[in-house]
Amino acid sequence: MIQSLDRLLLCLGCFWIRFKKIKPVPKGGPFDLESAENGYFPMVLVQIPMCNEKEVYQQSIGAVCNLDWPKSKLLVQVLDDSDDPATQFMIKEEVLKWQKEGANILYRHRVIRDGYKAGNLKSAMNCSYVKDYEFVAIFDADFQPAPDFLKRTVPHFKDNDELGLVQARWSFVNRDENLLTRLQNINLTFHFEVEQQVNGVFINFFGFNGTAGVWRIKALEDSGGWLERTTVEDMDIAVRAHLHGWKFIFLNDVECQCEVPESYEAYRKQQHRWHSGPMQLFRLCLPDIIKSKISIGKKFNLIFLFFLLRKLILPFYSFTLFCIILPMTMFIPEAELPAWVVCYIPATMSFLNILPAPKAFPFIVPYLLFENTMSVTKFNAMISGLFQLGSAYEWVVTKKSGRSSEGDLVSLIEKEPKHHRGVSVPDLAEMKEEIRQQEQKAKKKKKHNRIYTKELALAFLLLTASARSLLSAQGIHFYFLLFQGISFLLVGLDLIGEQVE
Repeated sequence: MIQSLDRLLLCLGCFWIRFKKIKPVPKGGPFDLESAENGYFPMVLVQIPMCNEKEVYQQSIGAVCNLDWPKSKLLVQVLDDSDDPATQFMIKEEVLKWQKEGANILYRHRVIRDGYKAGNLKSAMNCSYVKDYEFVAIFDADFQPAPDFLKRTVPHFKDNDELGLVQARWSFVNRDENLLTRLQNINLTFHFEVEQQVNGVFINFFGFNGTAGVWRIKALEDSGGWLERTTVEDMDIAVRAHLHGWKFIFLNDVECQCEVPESYEAYRKQQHRWHSGPMQLFRLCLPDIIKSKISIGKKFNLIFLFFLLRKLILPFYSFTLFCIILPMTMFIPEAELPAWVVCYIPATMSFLNILPAPKAFPFIVPYLLFENTMSVTKFNAMISGLFQLGSAYEWVVTKKSGRSSEGDLVSLIEKEPKHHRGVSVPDLAEMKEEIRQQEQKAKKKKKHNRIYTKELALAFLLLTASARSLLSAQGIHFYFLLFQGISFLLVGLDLIGEQVE
């Protein structure tokens, strides 16, 4: 009920923002994107951290090199942590190609690759030339910022010395690829449009998303810089910056294209990291939150709402109530769960979650069932992070498809055959041949379904409980247990999303 109330208040806050048309505006007034007169062009460092991202590195490097910003005020760092020599070579060649086109871009590869992404960013910030730059924009390897990205984000820092971070929202090029990507889009739309926008407008704080954001370098340094102590270095730096008094702005109308995982295996590993890391961070930063000089209200928001309610309690009760307690009550005649616990509260939360994405309403039932199914992974990750178990520090780079780059690139070449300044355009016939060869290679690779034993075990429990419920005429419990059991069975047999190679 508390969780539902929290979601309701967030949705009301989002409605109020829309109704009043509240929108962050730079203190100097709206920036004229068409004119450089009276412009604000500070020194900006752009970083692209990557590791074996051979499917997407071209599109991210190309998008960043086409950012509309004075070349003398912009430097791009390609931070390659790849351990595959072939991938390193391809990324080096891409950087060299853009250097010849006149882009101010550098390639960096660490010899000692400690600390994953945090260690990569920390190493890059230690370069001597970084002191000449005032801001740093970060883009993961599958992100494609629009040319006007910096012109729509950086001006918010002007005459606003308390501002530490400007975060843009994500948009997904493959959100309609399959059922799994559609369900992810529902969750992430709520996260950006409701959670982050409401918290940004009313309390100037939210968790940094790790990409598609611009930091004031002074804020990073003041907060202690990047630390490798958790797998959520982005949330870590955001919390520490908040404790040091820095404010954040979320721009809901500035979008940056990227991908969501298309296979359940990739999504499962991503969610493990996203739910294990916050618990690691909570253990580490709780004393700092209590000792900090921020207000009692902000401490309450950080401890109870940000960490406990949204990161710990939600996966805990989803797993224990719907996957353990409810099916077990079918075998204990004395036990009883009222219908509002089983049906109305979950339905209300799903409705509130799906509200920002009205086109996804036909998927409300699969969304509810899938979220309960994912609670197994999230609960396991939460426990491993909270108690520092072996899998807590597991970091697996999310598998990318890169499907947005090939078709878009071919259509771009066909539409614009002329060579434009600052754009490296390969030969059309050569590109089509390369795509054809890649498709042939993809066909030769065998794909298979993985078997997930935890999900299959719970599917057996839930389906058995549904049969027991039918025999005892439990009513609504039967339908919930039946469909939830089928959901676990489909996931356990890896029948949702793309198959893995």
